[in-house]
Amino acid sequence: MKILYAVQATGNGHISRAMEILPYLERYGSVDIFLSGANSTLQMDASVKYRSKGLCLFYNSFGSLDYWETIKKFSPFRMMKEVQQLPVENYDLVLNDFECITSLACAFKKIPSVNFGHQASFQSPKTPRPLKKNWMGETILQNYARATQYIGLHFTSYDDFILPPVIKKEILQAEPTDKGHITVYLSSYSDLEQDKIFSKLRDFSFQVFSKEVNQVVRKGNISFIPVGSEAFNKSLINCRGIITGAGFETPAEALYLGKKLMVIPIKGQYEQSCNAAALEKLGVTSIEGLSPEFSQIFENWMNCSRKITLSSNLSTQSIVSFLMNSCTGKKNYNLDLYPEFIFN
Repeated sequence: MKILYAVQATGNGHISRAMEILPYLERYGSVDIFLSGANSTLQMDASVKYRSKGLCLFYNSFGSLDYWETIKKFSPFRMMKEVQQLPVENYDLVLNDFECITSLACAFKKIPSVNFGHQASFQSPKTPRPLKKNWMGETILQNYARATQYIGLHFTSYDDFILPPVIKKEILQAEPTDKGHITVYLSSYSDLEQDKIFSKLRDFSFQVFSKEVNQVVRKGNISFIPVGSEAFNKSLINCRGIITGAGFETPAEALYLGKKLMVIPIKGQYEQSCNAAALEKLGVTSIEGLSPEFSQIFENWMNCSRKITLSSNLSTQSIVSFLMNSCTGKKNYNLDLYPEFIFN
């Protein structure tokens, strides 16, 4: 079987998930990777056959999308040329992790495809949304990467085609400890903005993962650390709590490890607002931004004794097995066949 696996490279979560899935996917046939996007900090540790700048999201220094920079880098003529040239017709299976060029190419050439990943879960109306829906955000989630079949990933199985998160083996095999520091990964905030807030909390130590440094920089109670998977995994496994955006992979890993979690959804990114709504239902603290009142919010969060744990014993191998059985004719969504799927 020839498989085309299209991976979105806006942010790091899609690449991280792909690296976990790939070894199991390769058991079913030869896999060619199409990598789309240009602003992730993780490298794809595998051979990439097709590359594209795709459609990237850019952020300002204050926790919001930078709409002007995003629009400025958008090239519709380049994208349409790539849509026409991408040979999706040469594959037995096209898997799409929220990647629009592959989606358009499959639609243009009338080739079936499977949207597999977190964003696919939003095809279900049962998946949590914020109280105030955003029609533009909903339109993007529903149509950005259209496919003929969807298999989603989320914190909980809100619908019969939604599976639990893919957790990295480094996290699955870890023995979490509490060394007292707070891990911070807020990619949409500058180091300067974070320093203004966290430096006021002198009784606490912060490990801030930054795109602005290429070596560890210590400043008072803050260590600014270059973004990298090994250092981040170590920090997360040994932290007292983590403050991060309302993405999917990092909050899922934090909950799996039983860590205190606070999320700050990126302003203007509707998917993160939806994730924050789902996390709030689980009891996770979600705030709008790094405001002057953050110190009190932080103290309240640290003093909260409630522990929230997401427990999924469904292995990556089982997730890929479910995926392949579902999209190769054995369309059985009965999760009773996968007794490891447990959430507490």
